[in-house]
Amino acid sequence: MYDLIIIGGGPAGMAAGIYAGRKRLKTLLISKELGGQPLISSEIQNWVGVKSISGFDLMEAIEDHLRSEETAEILLDDPAVGVRKKEGLFEIETESGKIFETRTVLAATGSRRRKLDAPGGDVFEGKGLVYCSTCDAPLFENKEVAVVGGGNAGVEAAIDLMAYASKIHLLVRSDLSKADAVLVEKIKNSPKVEIVLNVLIDEIKGDEFVKAIKYRDKNTGATKEIPVSGVFVEIGLLPNSEIFEGLVEMNENKFIVVDHKTGATSTPGIWAAGDVSDTLYKQNNIAVGDAINAVLNINGYLNGLK
Repeated sequence: MYDLIIIGGGPAGMAAGIYAGRKRLKTLLISKELGGQPLISSEIQNWVGVKSISGFDLMEAIEDHLRSEETAEILLDDPAVGVRKKEGLFEIETESGKIFETRTVLAATGSRRRKLDAPGGDVFEGKGLVYCSTCDAPLFENKEVAVVGGGNAGVEAAIDLMAYASKIHLLVRSDLSKADAVLVEKIKNSPKVEIVLNVLIDEIKGDEFVKAIKYRDKNTGATKEIPVSGVFVEIGLLPNSEIFEGLVEMNENKFIVVDHKTGATSTPGIWAAGDVSDTLYKQNNIAVGDAINAVLNINGYLNGLK
């Protein structure tokens, strides 16, 4: 019987494991692997207290800290596939069929970026094709880049890049109607930003790194290739919340709804933190802070049970 089972091994899950260990909670962290999305970031420049660090090095440091907590067990290569309520407790089933019982659960399963479905999209991921303007915009100072996506995320990425890139091509599948007007006004007034509407991405090209992006006009079929050093993909996030469906409240996009004071979900005994929750901003620092807040709340909840 565990006090807490953490499902997920990204920044939120590992931070939760560290704090659960410090509170001496009997804890099990279950995940396919440790590290999460930061592993694909070649450089992170917004981790508080560190000017620059690779995603791999940052996650390795957090993993070392996690493994030093003796009461926090780790189960890898056997991800959770089911969560069930059972007489005031919870059962967690893993891919191999193992069953674990726990008093509380923290969902830290994160999210995945909606991938760019175009030739070269997978080849150049982390090699000029990136998914986080807040994290990676400074890497493209004085360089020409493309942003794919026309919602708030795409427009905000263009705004982030205005302080760094020499030229930004905002490539939008339809129009900018999904983005807030106040944001659109900012990029329309910038000489750095070129907005191209009604486009389909045909290919990401390059050698070791991204060198160009090829797209075509949806209406005319005309194609164009522009030289760029980076491609920022902002076409949405998909939460890894499937195993919690029917168990906790989710919003229309399937992110888990939480009480932002505590991290608690609609189901007593289950908390959520990080990108899988309905937090407004998806950032490493925020995911870690939310997870710590949730564990402190979980500790109080368990003390109340005892």
